[in-house]
Amino acid sequence: MNAAPTPRPDDDRLDPHLLRIAAVVVLGTFMSILDTTIINVAVRDLSRDFGASLATTQWISTGYMLALATVIPLTGWAADRFGTKRLYMASILLFLGGSALSGAAWSMPKLILFRVLQGLGGGMIMPAGMTILSHAAGPRRIGRLMGIIGVPMLLGPICGPILGGWLVDDVSWRWIFFVNLPVGAIALYAAQRVLAPDAPKPHHALDWLGLLLLSPGLALFVFGLARIAAAGDFSASTGDIAAIAGLALISAFIVHALRHQDPLIDVRMFTRRTVGASALTTFLFGTAFFGMSLILPLYFQIVRGEPAFDAGLLLAAQGIGAMLSMPLAARMTDRIGAGKVVLAGLTCVAAGMLALSRIESTTPFWTIEPMLFLLGLGMGATMMPSMSAAMSTVQRHQVARTTSGLNVVQRVGGSMGTALLAVVLSHQLSGITPAAQSGLGALRTLPPAAQARLTSALDTAFSHTFLWSFGLILLAICPAFFLPRRKRDARTDEGTTLPAME
Repeated sequence: MNAAPTPRPDDDRLDPHLLRIAAVVVLGTFMSILDTTIINVAVRDLSRDFGASLATTQWISTGYMLALATVIPLTGWAADRFGTKRLYMASILLFLGGSALSGAAWSMPKLILFRVLQGLGGGMIMPAGMTILSHAAGPRRIGRLMGIIGVPMLLGPICGPILGGWLVDDVSWRWIFFVNLPVGAIALYAAQRVLAPDAPKPHHALDWLGLLLLSPGLALFVFGLARIAAAGDFSASTGDIAAIAGLALISAFIVHALRHQDPLIDVRMFTRRTVGASALTTFLFGTAFFGMSLILPLYFQIVRGEPAFDAGLLLAAQGIGAMLSMPLAARMTDRIGAGKVVLAGLTCVAAGMLALSRIESTTPFWTIEPMLFLLGLGMGATMMPSMSAAMSTVQRHQVARTTSGLNVVQRVGGSMGTALLAVVLSHQLSGITPAAQSGLGALRTLPPAAQARLTSALDTAFSHTFLWSFGLILLAICPAFFLPRRKRDARTDEGTTLPAME
């Protein structure tokens, strides 16, 4: 059946056809967002079932986010080369293939590999969907439409841990991947029926050399950092070599991008004051926050002995806080400037993380939940306002590339955060008991008397890890001071480099 004709984008009405397109985009995007958070409550069970340490298991999340970062810069080229509808449907299909294989994984290395495959598809779903939506809506309707579709997207961080916890406890961890299959099938069918076909319009070649330098460089660098953190020093030769090789490849990519006319990522844009400040803020915030998203469920499951579903429910306060603060932060950014909003958000996050570093195994949940709510409020007031500040300082033709670059920075920060904090916690746990080396589930198989003796040590281990996140947020506050703190700053910042201060 042929898709309905696309209405004129200069029409102000949010007509039914446009809303159907929005529903198709939301369905695919929500699925990819959900899969970023749904896995965290299953880490303990995956570690137990495969007999893997936390330092190994965390690559399920780290590999997924590195894959997301790798394909984001390819989206613009692929959309031009193959057409946005084909790209959107192919991304969903690849994501579903990775989901099916992940659910059927028979070993930890295979699961990590299949998660990377899943991330390669998931990384293109959102940008391809947003491109389809912006083309269909036009500039006069996109603002209102984003306000409508933003609500279900914000539900992902809330629903992910709860749904994942229920599946892990009552069904099987495999269904946190299999659940994507019916949703994805509906999304594919709806996309075929609703989205109008568009002809490919290739206008630039892909920067293959940049891709071959950046992707392996990022993977090697994150792997090396994880090995160094696991050793506690630079005595691990494998980690040292991998980190140095990764850094060399990333440096080579930067030199290549500065010379290339059409690079994979335009690194020159990061020399602008606001764009550079936004990138560094986003990177450090992503490192701390995504790392915490992996550690918090483990605290509830290992220290407090909560099942996965209850851990997911306890994490909902964080998502609710973000859902409430994000629309308010967007309005305040337009009125008082992104700098003040982001600094307020980072202050909330820092306060919440510092408070979490003081909790113990006997701390009441009614005390912990406000801390998580405060974290969520800070997240909603940090991520999008920081990126919006950068968008307001670039010319129209630079927006797509700037958005792509900032998303890559955020995902790389998230992958480094999950690897770093997981290894820090794993290192702390291994100093408590050798049981942690054979998987997190082994900690709960110890006799009750042994578990009681471990309680204080476990409190210290998680407190130490939370303090690492707190330190990263303090670092993020430094570049946030370079973000525009008055509305007019965003219009006069063009061409200013990061070191300049007003």
